[in-house]
Amino acid sequence: MPEASDIRGIIRQNLLDAGCSETMTKSCMDEFTQGKRVQLHRRLLAHRKELLNVLHCKQQQIDCLDYLIYQLTKSKK
Repeated sequence: MPEASDIRGIIRQNLLDAGCSETMTKSCMDEFTQGKRVQLHRRLLAHRKELLNVLHCKQQQIDCLDYLIYQLTKSKK
């Protein structure tokens, strides 16, 4: 765990915790170090969008299972 004063360490750990690959983490850290905040912001937004798409797909799968469970339970009665 990075020290509170280690901003680069905190950002790196946050990127990894957010599911960023080592390659993406390195690119983000390079952009942060070089002051390329606009590019970094775009990259982070794209990753967020990707995570949301995965979340929505998983939610749809859960909904399908819930419906199947409901139908099976209903047919037992």
